[in-house]
Amino acid sequence: MKKYICEFIGTCILVLLGCGSAAIAGSTLGTLGIAFAFGLSIVAIAYSVGSISGGHVNPAVSLAMLINKKISVKDFCGYVVSQVLGSFAGAGILWLIIKFTSLNNVGLGANGYGELSAVGLSLVGALIIEVIATFIFVLAILGVTSNEKNSSVAGLIIGLVLTLIHIVVIPLTGTSVNPARSLAPAVLVGGTALAQVWVFILAPLVGGAIAAFVWRYVSED
Repeated sequence: MKKYICEFIGTCILVLLGCGSAAIAGSTLGTLGIAFAFGLSIVAIAYSVGSISGGHVNPAVSLAMLINKKISVKDFCGYVVSQVLGSFAGAGILWLIIKFTSLNNVGLGANGYGELSAVGLSLVGALIIEVIATFIFVLAILGVTSNEKNSSVAGLIIGLVLTLIHIVVIPLTGTSVNPARSLAPAVLVGGTALAQVWVFILAPLVGGAIAAFVWRYVSED
């Protein structure tokens, strides 16, 4: 249960701070600032609750760990439920904070394609980039966590990789690479964001699974 609580807290932090940077200060921070907000959130999570739960805070990461037999089916289910609940908690707190400001029509950092993409990315394009970006992110996680010698810097490296991915992908889809991070903002925003959220659930899971199988192949003797 402690692991699940940590996954709940970690995902709440990621959504509150990461999506909050986009929703509240996106016009000021710009792509680079938002990217660092997500990346630094992961660093904070890794060095706080990561030692207890692994700091997955992402169903795509948990799926990869399940495929590579790093966690059990029971823990996978517990992690995903905790991550989704944490996402709703973070998005709910963010929604409440925005209600007490003078901001209007700012959303909650929901992902999207087409009319919701800054560059008008198509559905197919969104699927492709989210699969590729998640593949890169999860493969980096599997690689850096495979050697205990990297334990002291793993959180920093993972955070920097996520930052890099956000710098490239934010203009395209807002960057998901995390089904839990995408689900709660889309549900609370509703409308087109909710109609499109399936892309940001499916594509990251596919990308994470591919990364798991590739890592298993290249790392086996």
